Amino acid sequence: MCSLPGMTRPRLRDLGITIGELPPGEHNAITDVAGVRVGHVTIIEDEPRVIRTGVTMIAPRAGEVWYDYAFAGYHSFNGNGEMTGLLWVAESGMLGSAVGITNTHQVGVVRTALVRHSIDIAAPGSFHLPVVAETWDGWLNDIDAFAVTEEHALAALHTAAGGPVAEGNVGGGTGMICHEFKGGIGTSSRLVGLGDDRFTVGALVQANYGSRRDLRVDGVPVGRRIGYDVVAAPWPQERSTGSIIVVIATDAPLLPVQCRRLAKRATVGLARVGGIGHNGSGDIFLAFSTANHLPAEPGGRRSIEMLPHPLIDPLFDAVADATEEAILNALCAAETMTGHNGRTAHALPLDLLAAAMTRD
Repeated sequence: MCSLPGMTRPRLRDLGITIGELPPGEHNAITDVAGVRVGHVTIIEDEPRVIRTGVTMIAPRAGEVWYDYAFAGYHSFNGNGEMTGLLWVAESGMLGSAVGITNTHQVGVVRTALVRHSIDIAAPGSFHLPVVAETWDGWLNDIDAFAVTEEHALAALHTAAGGPVAEGNVGGGTGMICHEFKGGIGTSSRLVGLGDDRFTVGALVQANYGSRRDLRVDGVPVGRRIGYDVVAAPWPQERSTGSIIVVIATDAPLLPVQCRRLAKRATVGLARVGGIGHNGSGDIFLAFSTANHLPAEPGGRRSIEMLPHPLIDPLFDAVADATEEAILNALCAAETMTGHNGRTAHALPLDLLAAAMTRD
């Protein structure tokens, strides 16, 4: 097991490619939203079974979200996937735990770990409905080995930190494939000025979807320009099924219905890169706002703030751009991986990406 491996490949902006006109935050990551922390545990083993998996945790409010809830909303672009706790998010409009992301078969154990943590810290409430999401890594990972444990999930939570976020083959994204190249975790952020106010919008994705022919980078059909004769696909025949999880964070004062509207705009960023939401895809997006404080303990009246609906268009732009760049950062950061049954997913060749971007 290894935790938070270093990033050895450049990010999209390091290649001179920028998405949109809004500036990124300091780290160009979801952690640019004050108080948001990210932790990964990555599990790579060859014996007795071939394991290429892990777990990622996103902890709002510096881990205090169990006591101080955040307004939240979600959107399912295509629902062939899982994100636990969404019925209560829809009903209450609140997020009351960290968000876990892992592989399809291990949602339950990560959820149990978050419930256990809630009990250990004496979080308010007699029951807990944490949010845990998944994508399927069974092509590179022996997913039936059930390698992720509660200890792994809790380690990801306890090591969650602000600042730069490791991307690519890390955490829940370790065994993921995106547009028939190696995929995984990616993140990005945008700064939005509204009058005298300045807000941050951040996105983190676990990208595991898409066909080569649909891949676009800033509108350029890169996937069609990097043929299978140049970089082999990870499987014998072209496929487009897969999934993506997108988590959006912001410090803009938004109500639950506005968080849901933000979550919907992740679809725009996904579509720009080439995601279509095919039948076999689980494309599920969660957005939360840390601006209003919602004490978990019952009390009297509470005052909250919100932006008027007509003012939030720039936040929509920020979500679309940050989601698009987060997916592309996942592709740029991910390294070639060989896994279960000797299968290999090749990294997106960055020299060929640069050449494709300048080709007439």
